[in-house]
Amino acid sequence: MRHLKRRNRFDKYDEPLEDPISGVANLFDASVVFIVSMMIALFMAYNILDLMDPTSETTITKQAADGKIEVIIKKGKEIKVRKVTDKRLSGEGVRLGTAYQLKDGKVVYVPE
Repeated sequence: MRHLKRRNRFDKYDEPLEDPISGVANLFDASVVFIVSMMIALFMAYNILDLMDPTSETTITKQAADGKIEVIIKKGKEIKVRKVTDKRLSGEGVRLGTAYQLKDGKVVYVPE
């Protein structure tokens, strides 16, 4: 009777058992690749890669939620941050030109 049920005793045990956590590791790798690609896309969209170049000159204007404006100026390896205020200044100087504000809100500077 036992010869009628011929089974190979190694059929079930030839393949190693699959680790259920191995799929999670692949998801982690894929998420790291996705995050890095999103960071590179954001850097390219906002031209932040120019900040990494030691020979470039870049000016960025940034406005916070409370309305304060900052100007970030990069010349070579030197970076300066200046805050724009609404204080009025007075003193002596030389007139350099005239600024006009257009209907769409743009300001045009015309040197004399």
